[in-house]
Amino acid sequence: MPEAMALATVDAAGRPDARMVLLKGAERDGFRFFTNYEGAKAGQITANPAAALTFNWPELSRQVRIRGDVERLDEGQSDAYFATRDRASQIGAWASPQSRALEDRGELERLTGEVAAKYPEGTEIPRPPNWGGFLLRPDQFEFWQGRPARLHDRFRYSAEAGDWRIERLAP
Repeated sequence: MPEAMALATVDAAGRPDARMVLLKGAERDGFRFFTNYEGAKAGQITANPAAALTFNWPELSRQVRIRGDVERLDEGQSDAYFATRDRASQIGAWASPQSRALEDRGELERLTGEVAAKYPEGTEIPRPPNWGGFLLRPDQFEFWQGRPARLHDRFRYSAEAGDWRIERLAP
């Protein structure tokens, strides 16, 4: 999954937290991903709107790390992406009380069934108000390429006064 990326945030105590998410857009302004706004990652981003992304492609001996500030996407962008999701994923977005404890798997299946009944087959499913996207605006990139004898190539690009500074880093 080349679009899989680790998203790192910090909690209220300053403890790091990381999880895999899917990249859903990469444009000049930044990197887009979507989630439940009531989950842990969204809460952490809201409290401290900075994060890091890591892409790792071990088969290619390549890794990219990205850091930057994070902001919510507007409702129109979130609506547009939600409309492209398959029906089961749309139902899941409504049904899952993300990051909250469940009694058992049956509770999640019951919630999913309730949402599916509310939106019968053929019915358009609107985006839940507690679900949408974020944009990470990068201010630092690090590119890593594995090399023999662990003498890897590393380059860091840092945004400075509207320009990018490039540095070679020691492995």
